[in-house]
Amino acid sequence: MSGRKKKVAYFYDSEVGGMYYGPNHPMKPHRMSMAYELALAYELHKKMQVFSPRRCSAIEMAQFHAEDYVDFLSHVTPDNQEELAGQLKKYNLGEDCPVFDGLWDFCKLYTGASIQGAARLNQGHSDIAINYAGGLHHGKKSEASGFCYINDLVLAILELLKYHARVLYIDIDIHHGDGVEEAFYTTDRVMTLSFHKYGDYFFPGTGDLKDIGESNGKYYSLNVPLRDGIDDESFQSLYKPILARVMEIYQPGAVVLQCGADSLAHDRLGSFNLTLEGHAECLRFLKKFDVPILVTGGGGYTKKNVARCWAYETSIAVNAEIANEIPDNLYHEYYAPDYNLHIQPWTTLENINTQAELEQIKRKIFQYLSAIDHAPSVQMHTLPPETYIPQFDDDVDLDVRFSQEERDLVTEHDAELYEDDWDQLGE
Repeated sequence: MSGRKKKVAYFYDSEVGGMYYGPNHPMKPHRMSMAYELALAYELHKKMQVFSPRRCSAIEMAQFHAEDYVDFLSHVTPDNQEELAGQLKKYNLGEDCPVFDGLWDFCKLYTGASIQGAARLNQGHSDIAINYAGGLHHGKKSEASGFCYINDLVLAILELLKYHARVLYIDIDIHHGDGVEEAFYTTDRVMTLSFHKYGDYFFPGTGDLKDIGESNGKYYSLNVPLRDGIDDESFQSLYKPILARVMEIYQPGAVVLQCGADSLAHDRLGSFNLTLEGHAECLRFLKKFDVPILVTGGGGYTKKNVARCWAYETSIAVNAEIANEIPDNLYHEYYAPDYNLHIQPWTTLENINTQAELEQIKRKIFQYLSAIDHAPSVQMHTLPPETYIPQFDDDVDLDVRFSQEERDLVTEHDAELYEDDWDQLGE
């Protein structure tokens, strides 16, 4: 990829932007529409391909998730949820992860986009694939968590593993990427690297520096626990040297970058102090390593700043300079009163991450990395098959099993992922 312009694919569906978690819920899918409209206003669509994602099937989701959980998500609605109170509790749906109109379509769209982005990277059709609707990193195998239902990141990584011996996952959301770490905690095929707030009972409460993986995955889960007020300079003083060392030692074939925007200053649920420049520098620096990159969204609860951030990071992906003055767009009034792209950090928020603490974290991460083999071999591991069909016990109730017809469609669908016949918007 070096020496030539990066081919960028951007996945967007207006239906996702119209989803509504409910009154007073901090997660606002509308931010995806705002980010897309801002990208259009800056004419970034002229420098990339924009695709409407295909819907992920239930059986694809079951490559990671439990089949009964997937089946429940496909059937539960606001109208029948009271009848399913026991299952709601079992699968952790409720206040944080509500049942809302269109939930199943929402899951299919954001997950399908991440998988399709990974497929484009695998085939070399794109160098960077962007899905800001994805990045729902808290989703667990058998339950929802932290506003997340299906873990599109895990499924996209499984797709990348069909072609790449090693995949690196980077998470710059303020919350620990617990669902992704948990999924790959015992393997060296995936390295997870999460920069997040830790302590003070902050959700999800995981991601300590000493949590490093187990079995074959020991030292392949890396956590960078941070405290309130971290700014651009402090954050990058860790991010850049750690990522450089990871890339040198692990040599991943592809990278997934979760760009949760709740690590920005002024976030409704966050307490970091990053500007757009500090946040986007993570992508800018990663691009220098010339590996295929899947970029996703994640958290971010001050939606005008989320839109600013993801539009700016799209400009980084396509290597375009854009003005600080926001062009006229469908949501222009959201950016009042200054109508500027870039945000200013808090001036009253103290950075309680001391230089000594940051140096200690960096040294410890380097120590962990020194304990692993350079570019670990996968000769003793089996690559995932081109089409993975989950095995189901014969005693599972028929209403939670996938039909034989649906199983038969998997091979056809998997083949479609690798056909270059995508529905492209704007053509």
